[in-house]
This record gives sequence, C-alpha cells and structure tokens, in this order.
Amino acid sequence: MKLYPLFLEHPIICTDSRVCPQGSLFFALKGDNFNANAFALSALEKGCAYAVVDEAEFAIDDRFILVDNVLESLQQLAAYHRKQLGTTIIGITGTNGKTTTKELMAAVLKEKYNILYTQGNLNNHIGVPLTLLQLKPEHQMAVIEMGANHPGEIKILCEIATPDYGIITNVGKAHLEGFGSLEGVMRTKAELYESISTSGKLIFINTGNPLLQSMAKDSGILDSDKKTGYSLAAEDKEAMYSAVITECSPFLYLKWNKKGNGPVEIKTHLIGAYNAENILAAITIGDYFGLTNEQIKDGLENYIPQNNRSQLTVTEHNKLVVDTYNANPTSMRAAILNFAQMEVPEKTLILGDMFELGAQSEEEHQNIVNLLQQKGFKNVLLVGKDFKKTQNSFLSFEFVNELIDYLKENPISDNYILIKGSRGIRLEQILSFL
Repeated sequence: MKLYPLFLEHPIICTDSRVCPQGSLFFALKGDNFNANAFALSALEKGCAYAVVDEAEFAIDDRFILVDNVLESLQQLAAYHRKQLGTTIIGITGTNGKTTTKELMAAVLKEKYNILYTQGNLNNHIGVPLTLLQLKPEHQMAVIEMGANHPGEIKILCEIATPDYGIITNVGKAHLEGFGSLEGVMRTKAELYESISTSGKLIFINTGNPLLQSMAKDSGILDSDKKTGYSLAAEDKEAMYSAVITECSPFLYLKWNKKGNGPVEIKTHLIGAYNAENILAAITIGDYFGLTNEQIKDGLENYIPQNNRSQLTVTEHNKLVVDTYNANPTSMRAAILNFAQMEVPEKTLILGDMFELGAQSEEEHQNIVNLLQQKGFKNVLLVGKDFKKTQNSFLSFEFVNELIDYLKENPISDNYILIKGSRGIRLEQILSFL
C-alpha cells in the first residue's frame, strides 16, 4: 500500500476542495455532477500536502498521486489502516434505529473505553472509509454505522471495515426504490451477518424479531455460538438480556435484567416505545464488553438525543416530538402508534412524505393515512406531493413553505405535536413557527 506511509505523515483526509486543512491529503472523488480532479490543484494551493487523482492530465507535479480509481484507493487505504491497528470494530446496520442505537452504544461504551464512532450519517461507501481513517492507536473500539439503499452495499462496507462484531437493529420497508422489496432489504442487511459468520466473532441479535432470526439462520450464524440475544418479549427464552417498559410519558423508562440478575432501572431522555429495543441493544453490548450496571446506567441516562431524532423540544407555545431526520413506512407507523398511546390532552401530527419508495409509494402513503384515520386523529397536517395524492379529509400542502404560511395564519398552541418526515421535506423549517 504505497499511499499508507504518506497517510501516516499526513493523517487528515480532505474530499472537499473548499475545506483544506493544512498538510492534509486531498482525494479527488467523482460524483454524478462533479469531478474533483479539476479542483485538485486548488486544494493544494489552499493547504493540502498531496492530491490523489485518477486522471493523468491533472497530475502536473510530484504533489499529485496518480491512481487508477480515487474512490477505490480511499477504500483500500481505509481497509489497510483498519487492519494495521487491529481495533475492535462493531458494525451496525438496520432499517430503523441504527443511528440512535449507534449513539446509545457509544454513550455506554465511552464510560469505559476510548472509542471512535460514526459521526452524523457518514455511513456509506465514502463515509465508512473516512471514519476508519480517523482511527488512532489509542482507540480501543470503534462503532461503524453501515447504510445501504441498493443490494450488495453492506457486503462492500464489511469488506472495508471487516467488523469483529455486528448488530442489525431491524429490517423494514425503506429504500424500496433501490431494493425492490422487503426481501431485497433483508438480503442486503443480512450481508453483515454473513461477514461475521465468515470472519467475525459474534452478533448481537434481537431474538424476539422473527425476520432477524430468519436472516441469521440463512447466514449460518443462528445455530452457532457466535451470538448473544436480547429481547423485549417476556416469553423469549433465547434472550440473555430482557427489558420491560415502565413509563413512556413522554420520556422512556425501562427496567432491564440479564439472566440470573435482578432488574436495573434506566430513565432516558428518549421519546417513543420503539426506542426500547435500541436501548436494550446498547445495554447488551455494554454488559458484554464488561461495563458495570452503573456505567451502563450513567451512559444511557446522560445521553440527550440531538439531530431531530426522537427529541422533545419545548417551545413557548407547544411541546414538540421532533423526528424529522428520516422516515419510511415502518418508522412512520411506529411513531404514530406511540403518539396515539401518549396520554396528553391535545395532539397534532405534522407528517411529511416518505422518500425512495418507488412503485409502492402511493400505497404506502395511503396506508399511513388509513392508520391516522383508524386511530381517530383529527388534527393532522400533511406535507408533500405523495401525501397530497392520498384519499383523506386532512389538510395537506405540497411544499413546506405553504404549511409555514398556514401556521402563521393559524397558530397552534398548548399541543403535543408529532413532527416526522423524510429529510428532503425539510420539516425542521417549521419549528420556529410552533
């Protein structure tokens, strides 16, 4: 790996020619609408020490490193660096909850270990290598989030990160435009199980989830000793770890126990019963890696959700349950059902379109509207072209700015308001009007 000595001298990676830390390595990546080879010289002029390019015409002096493919070189460098350090890697994927679970795992593990974990949503074929290249010898563990919207992508990320441990939070209907079906989602997510089965040590599995059980069985790992189970199902005898929800109004409290041990109470700052599985996953992993009950409790109770994920925001006029980071049919349904169970006097729902559902988009949006009607919700505001096509009696708006105009004329007060939709709808823009 000829690039590796250069990386050790210049361990800061840059992929944006507008932000060039002094002495960094610039990787000239390509996209559908850009070719960063054209900006390599500018990156050097702004402070980068070397530029990695894959078009010979731009390699005009010895500060340019010419390779066959910049992206592949970045991925190979990250894989090589990961192997040189030998850091314990936990890979995490799933349709819903993977980012929250990653954050909870990190909050717990930080109580004992020096860890690196994926920041934001750097969980794709570029983000995973960039995260791995931040590994330092002092890091004892790393939690690497892996996202996918097409078949085979988790396999590629596993080949780069070679995780020692793995967890799939769940599987559901998301990115159907790329996967084609729920079965396509399952096959792709299961690539993490297959990686662990072949070259890893152990998976953490929600044994109460029949889809995950099926995927683990097909991967040849379910009947091996490479698994530790957790479950919210009281009758689940396979689970080493279990929990029961004790309160959810609005913050989620639960009691958990390990087989043979008494319960431990956890009071979180998370909203939504659907987060109980995410919390239990973090508990399972924390205990497996030797944290005390107190360390696990401290890590979880001190965690404050951010980035508009399962987050309670109290304004002068309302209490907002904000979950505008992403949305798909599974997570939208879970959020609505949880909101229906909340015992508060006045409720309003503001929901935005769910993206990347392909041919199933019309049906899935109508299913959500039908659920709202079944649950008897009256105060519902829908945003987006797909929701606007559904058959319902709710107010709907094609664009978020139209909703903002409505809220200015018809302010809402003294309500609990659920706000959920795909990022592209940009529902976060309405928060200042509530």
